[in-house]
Amino acid sequence: MRQVHFQDLGLIDYATAWDYQTKLFQATIDRKIANRNLPESEQLLTVDHLLFCEHPHVYTLGKSGKQSHLLLNEAEMRQSGVQFFPIDRGGDITYHGPGQIVGYPIFDMDHHFTDIHRFLRTLEEAVIG
Repeated sequence: MRQVHFQDLGLIDYATAWDYQTKLFQATIDRKIANRNLPESEQLLTVDHLLFCEHPHVYTLGKSGKQSHLLLNEAEMRQSGVQFFPIDRGGDITYHGPGQIVGYPIFDMDHHFTDIHRFLRTLEEAVIG
Protein backbone atom coordinates (compact mmCIF):
# COMPACT_ATOMS: atom_id res chain seq x y z
CA MET A 1 0.00 0.00 0.00
CA ARG A 2 1.37 3.41 -0.96
CA GLN A 3 1.50 6.17 1.59
CA VAL A 4 0.51 9.75 0.90
CA HIS A 5 2.58 12.56 2.38
CA PHE A 6 0.03 15.06 3.74
CA GLN A 7 0.88 18.68 4.49
CA ASP A 8 -1.34 21.48 5.77
CA LEU A 9 0.33 24.61 4.42
CA GLY A 10 -2.08 26.97 6.22
CA LEU A 11 -2.73 30.38 4.66
CA ILE A 12 -0.28 30.67 1.78
CA ASP A 13 0.07 32.98 -1.19
CA TYR A 14 -1.10 31.33 -4.41
CA ALA A 15 2.21 31.86 -6.23
CA THR A 16 4.16 30.31 -3.34
CA ALA A 17 1.85 27.28 -3.28
CA TRP A 18 2.10 26.97 -7.10
CA ASP A 19 5.91 27.04 -6.94
CA TYR A 20 5.90 24.37 -4.21
CA GLN A 21 3.57 22.12 -6.22
CA THR A 22 5.80 22.55 -9.26
CA LYS A 23 8.85 21.54 -7.18
CA LEU A 24 7.13 18.39 -5.87
CA PHE A 25 5.91 17.46 -9.35
CA GLN A 26 9.39 17.94 -10.82
CA ALA A 27 10.84 15.70 -8.08
CA THR A 28 8.43 12.96 -9.16
CA ILE A 29 9.46 13.33 -12.80
CA ASP A 30 13.16 13.35 -11.89
CA ARG A 31 12.80 10.17 -9.81
CA LYS A 32 10.91 8.39 -12.60
CA ILE A 33 13.61 9.34 -15.11
CA ALA A 34 16.38 8.19 -12.75
CA ASN A 35 14.55 4.88 -12.18
CA ARG A 36 14.64 4.12 -15.92
CA ASN A 37 18.40 3.58 -15.68
CA LEU A 38 18.31 1.36 -12.59
CA PRO A 39 17.52 -2.31 -12.12
CA GLU A 40 14.07 -2.77 -10.61
CA SER A 41 15.59 -3.82 -7.27
CA GLU A 42 17.36 -0.44 -6.97
CA GLN A 43 14.52 1.80 -8.09
CA LEU A 44 13.13 4.27 -5.57
CA LEU A 45 9.40 4.83 -5.18
CA THR A 46 7.96 8.18 -6.08
CA VAL A 47 6.23 10.09 -3.30
CA ASP A 48 2.54 11.00 -3.43
CA HIS A 49 1.57 14.32 -1.84
CA LEU A 50 -1.71 15.82 -0.72
CA LEU A 51 -1.47 19.49 0.17
CA PHE A 52 -4.19 21.42 1.98
CA CYS A 53 -4.10 25.17 2.29
CA GLU A 54 -6.01 28.42 2.16
CA HIS A 55 -5.18 31.34 -0.11
CA PRO A 56 -5.60 35.09 0.25
CA HIS A 57 -8.24 36.36 -2.20
CA VAL A 58 -7.24 35.11 -5.65
CA TYR A 59 -8.81 34.30 -9.01
CA THR A 60 -7.20 31.78 -11.34
CA LEU A 61 -7.89 31.49 -15.06
CA GLY A 62 -7.61 27.96 -16.44
CA LYS A 63 -6.70 26.94 -19.97
CA SER A 64 -10.31 26.71 -21.11
CA GLY A 65 -11.32 30.00 -19.47
CA LYS A 66 -11.80 33.44 -20.88
CA GLN A 67 -10.59 36.54 -19.08
CA SER A 68 -13.87 38.21 -20.09
CA HIS A 69 -15.57 35.87 -17.58
CA LEU A 70 -13.81 37.69 -14.74
CA LEU A 71 -16.24 40.33 -13.50
CA LEU A 72 -13.61 42.54 -11.84
CA ASN A 73 -11.20 44.74 -13.73
CA GLU A 74 -7.55 45.17 -12.79
CA ALA A 75 -8.16 48.35 -10.78
CA GLU A 76 -11.00 46.74 -8.79
CA MET A 77 -8.85 43.71 -7.99
CA ARG A 78 -5.93 45.88 -6.90
CA GLN A 79 -8.24 48.03 -4.73
CA SER A 80 -9.72 44.90 -3.10
CA GLY A 81 -6.36 43.17 -2.65
CA VAL A 82 -7.34 40.35 -5.01
CA GLN A 83 -4.65 38.55 -7.01
CA PHE A 84 -5.10 37.06 -10.48
CA PHE A 85 -3.14 34.19 -12.06
CA PRO A 86 -3.49 32.57 -15.48
CA ILE A 87 -2.58 28.89 -14.97
CA ASP A 88 -1.90 25.87 -17.19
CA ARG A 89 -4.59 23.68 -15.62
CA GLY A 90 -8.09 23.12 -16.91
CA GLY A 91 -11.18 25.03 -15.99
CA ASP A 92 -12.44 28.57 -16.26
CA ILE A 93 -12.32 31.26 -13.57
CA THR A 94 -11.90 29.94 -10.02
CA TYR A 95 -11.97 31.94 -6.80
CA HIS A 96 -10.05 30.95 -3.67
CA GLY A 97 -10.03 32.85 -0.41
CA PRO A 98 -9.46 32.71 3.35
CA GLY A 99 -11.60 30.08 5.07
CA GLN A 100 -11.81 27.92 1.95
CA ILE A 101 -9.76 24.73 2.21
CA VAL A 102 -8.05 23.91 -1.08
CA GLY A 103 -6.59 20.47 -1.78
CA TYR A 104 -3.78 19.84 -4.23
CA PRO A 105 -3.05 16.17 -4.99
CA ILE A 106 0.36 15.46 -6.54
CA PHE A 107 0.29 11.74 -7.22
CA ASP A 108 2.24 9.39 -9.47
CA MET A 109 -0.71 8.06 -11.43
CA ASP A 110 1.24 4.97 -12.54
CA HIS A 111 0.48 3.62 -9.05
CA HIS A 112 -3.24 4.48 -8.97
CA PHE A 113 -6.29 4.27 -11.19
CA THR A 114 -5.76 4.64 -14.92
CA ASP A 115 -9.16 6.36 -15.03
CA ILE A 116 -8.47 9.93 -13.86
CA HIS A 117 -12.18 10.61 -13.32
CA ARG A 118 -12.47 7.59 -11.00
CA PHE A 119 -9.34 8.74 -9.16
CA LEU A 120 -10.78 12.23 -8.66
CA ARG A 121 -14.16 10.89 -7.49
CA THR A 122 -12.41 8.60 -5.00
CA LEU A 123 -10.21 11.43 -3.74
CA GLU A 124 -13.24 13.70 -3.45
CA GLU A 125 -15.11 11.06 -1.41
CA ALA A 126 -12.12 10.63 0.88
CA VAL A 127 -11.71 14.36 1.47
CA ILE A 128 -15.38 15.37 1.71
CA GLY A 129 -16.73 11.99 2.84
